[in-house]
Amino acid sequence: MFILKSALKYNALYRSTVIIWMVLKFILQIYLFHARYNVWDERTNAKWDKLLVKLAKEYRKKAIDLGGVLVKVGQFFSTRADFMPDVFIQELSGLVDRVPPMSEAYAKALMEREWGTRLDQHLSYFEPHSVASASIGEVYKATLKDGSNVAIKVQRYKIEKIFHKDFTALRIVFWILSVFTSFGKKADLKALYRELVIVMNRELNYQKELSYAKYFQERLKDNDAVHVPIYYESLCTEKVLVMEWIGGAKITDLAFFYNHHIDVQKVAKTLFDVYLDQFINSGYFHADPHGGNILVQENGMISIIDFGMVGEVRKQDTNYFKQLIRSIVVDDYDKVIETLDEMNFLLPNANRKKLKKMIKQTIELYQNGSFSNMDEHTMEQIKDDISIFIKDQPIQLPAEYAYLGRAMSIVVGILFELYPDVDIQKWAKPKIKQWFGGFVEGIYVQTAVDMAKPLLSFPKAMLHFLESGEKDRQWDKEKQKKQLKHQFFVVLELITFVMVLCSAGLIIYGVHISLQPLTISGIIAIGLFIIMINIILFIHYRMIRSSM
Repeated sequence: MFILKSALKYNALYRSTVIIWMVLKFILQIYLFHARYNVWDERTNAKWDKLLVKLAKEYRKKAIDLGGVLVKVGQFFSTRADFMPDVFIQELSGLVDRVPPMSEAYAKALMEREWGTRLDQHLSYFEPHSVASASIGEVYKATLKDGSNVAIKVQRYKIEKIFHKDFTALRIVFWILSVFTSFGKKADLKALYRELVIVMNRELNYQKELSYAKYFQERLKDNDAVHVPIYYESLCTEKVLVMEWIGGAKITDLAFFYNHHIDVQKVAKTLFDVYLDQFINSGYFHADPHGGNILVQENGMISIIDFGMVGEVRKQDTNYFKQLIRSIVVDDYDKVIETLDEMNFLLPNANRKKLKKMIKQTIELYQNGSFSNMDEHTMEQIKDDISIFIKDQPIQLPAEYAYLGRAMSIVVGILFELYPDVDIQKWAKPKIKQWFGGFVEGIYVQTAVDMAKPLLSFPKAMLHFLESGEKDRQWDKEKQKKQLKHQFFVVLELITFVMVLCSAGLIIYGVHISLQPLTISGIIAIGLFIIMINIILFIHYRMIRSSM
């Protein structure tokens, strides 16, 4: 059974079936929930959250079992607060690359094949158990002939083929979402699919990762407080990377700091400067800066490792950021909306008038100091209302900005864990001033610093709009409810039709292998599903007639 399951794991039809069926099942459960509950009180919300947690756990289990694209998509969606529910994100945020380790024999065979020679020609020692197991690669510790300790990253078995098979299933899933869900109708899923494929293809290319590592070595070469590992290029191939072994401890290991008398504030300031430079200036940024990828040495030096996940801040992006700040300073909110449009944040059917009002009132809250007087409960309420607004409006965060926002939030989280007394404003102000270039008005600098505040907490938004727009939102909910019921029946019809086809396939297969019980089972099943689809079509037709 285990052998069969392992073999099926690499079968394109099996993987696609599991992925597509899981998505259809999720959609059906969500529609059934909305059909069952008309009044959304605290108990309903609690049940809704419980359902989402259940779905997220099932997704995470399937992702760990199958590996491949499911892991990366889960990690990607855990960054998308613009359209994913909080409870789903919290569950998926635990989906770090937790996959079973591959065999030592395969790792050694792959290295020998890639290097074209036996391991002992290059290695004097190879540790049999991997030190890290990820969805794309496995990391082993080894020693070169010259005595250098190295980390060897080996690509997993058939991972490239698995990813490209999954891309086909992912395309079908996105089509289903675009046709049968309200989210798919407001989001640009074609663009989202393209962005996901581009980002994931980057991680599959170890030569690309090597080029990124060399880029960061060059970018950080004048910073004595930061180290990027040396790569042994003669041993690096498309499926194997060999780099300097980096010891030390995770950047969040405070006991290590105290045991080695390391200045925590100094390290935190170095970390802040290094990443702020990446986030606001054009060039590549380290898109996966979690504690395991940022290490601290006994002398307080920071080591940054693993450049498989890298994003880019283009020169045009920095111009957009500056343009947004200048437009806000001069109260030109039409220009703000225009800039967001140019950055591809707004989909064609976004309500620009409402969005402009929201942004203006958010900025006014900053300017009059209202945020500082709000208690935690009020902040949480505003956060919930903002989430509703963002999910209702056709606003989509492009993938590159999503990775940028994720990286920013991770770094900020590390900073506060490392040094709770961190003063972001004080540290950021001279950097922002330099970023604008030359002599700038103090108000620009202050506004730029204030713009960073939403990254540090999540109050931020448009209280007046939310109060004044209650009637409009209630009307929208009724409209969405009718649309949801319609989509629910469409999904039921699709699933029942698929089951009719499967039953027909069962009959054909039973006849082909001359197995009468299988043929009879197929005939009974197809009869039941044909009756079901006719009943569903009749009820759906009556519902459409009653709403006309």
